[in-house]
Amino acid sequence: MLHEAIESAGALPVPGPQATGDELFRLGLLYSTGQGGAPLDYVSAHMLFNLAAMRGSDEAKAYRKELSQEMDPADVAEAQRAARRWLAEG
Repeated sequence: MLHEAIESAGALPVPGPQATGDELFRLGLLYSTGQGGAPLDYVSAHMLFNLAAMRGSDEAKAYRKELSQEMDPADVAEAQRAARRWLAEG
């Protein structure tokens, strides 16, 4: 998951509470493809797309929907819980 990936060596920085929808979307893209130093992690990607969508990214809404169709429902639920935790911590 995102918090576990970020704690590992060489991981990407945790987006702060002031992150824009575009920033969250770009980070979600990295996790959804395993590029840019990010591990391939659909749960983290979905979480980031969800947060980006909440901050106005229409692209994130489309990517979140597409990704959720490829994910196990339990993983989608975990991504949603992770997004709520991120919002509560911000």
